[in-house]
Amino acid sequence: MLDLTTWNLSVPTDSGPTTIETAQLNNNYESRYFRRHADGSVTLWVPVDGSHTADARYPRSELRETQTDGTLSFWHHASADNYLSAVLAVNQVPSRNKIIIGQIHSKDQQGSENDPLLKLQYHYLRGVGRLELLLRRRPGDTEVENILLAENVQLGERFGYHLRVTPSGKLGVAVSSSDGDKGGHYRQLSGYWNPQLLYFKAGAYIQDNYGPSDEGGRVRFFWLNSLHR
Repeated sequence: MLDLTTWNLSVPTDSGPTTIETAQLNNNYESRYFRRHADGSVTLWVPVDGSHTADARYPRSELRETQTDGTLSFWHHASADNYLSAVLAVNQVPSRNKIIIGQIHSKDQQGSENDPLLKLQYHYLRGVGRLELLLRRRPGDTEVENILLAENVQLGERFGYHLRVTPSGKLGVAVSSSDGDKGGHYRQLSGYWNPQLLYFKAGAYIQDNYGPSDEGGRVRFFWLNSLHR
């Protein structure tokens, strides 16, 4: 199931990034950046010359968690057991070979500096794809850990990821591919994350902003589901 009823979408239109609100997204929205397929999957495309937000260097076609009425969603991890799961394939990478495909982000508030808790990155290195976890120990930290989760995930190969933060602050990240490559990382989060308001993101956020207009990232999602219970 690819449930888009609790997401909006940012796309890198020529005049500047455009937010496709939840209601519009779920009213059969399509564009060059977001294509629907007969099997219910969707493809997100982002060119390296696409526009980007004022606080970012790179363009994105990325979903952002909302309520069903389109209100932006924020949560403290202590309020529920929080899950995000996806099944996808990366079909194209830009020349710098990196695409962020999932995030747990924090709200722009004192002590966070609008930092992600984590980013899940597909890194096409020396002809093969790696899944890497970019993890921030505490809000506001400039240094981010790069943790290898799995290797040998080819372009076009279907794989899945699961992100979970429990009410007690236990983080779990697991990935697995259709060819059997898998890995995970688990830890107790720093208490500094307790007051942070968090939210999920998923899509194609390329780490590149230079090249011709046909260079970019292309990611196809077959399943996407968030849950707080």
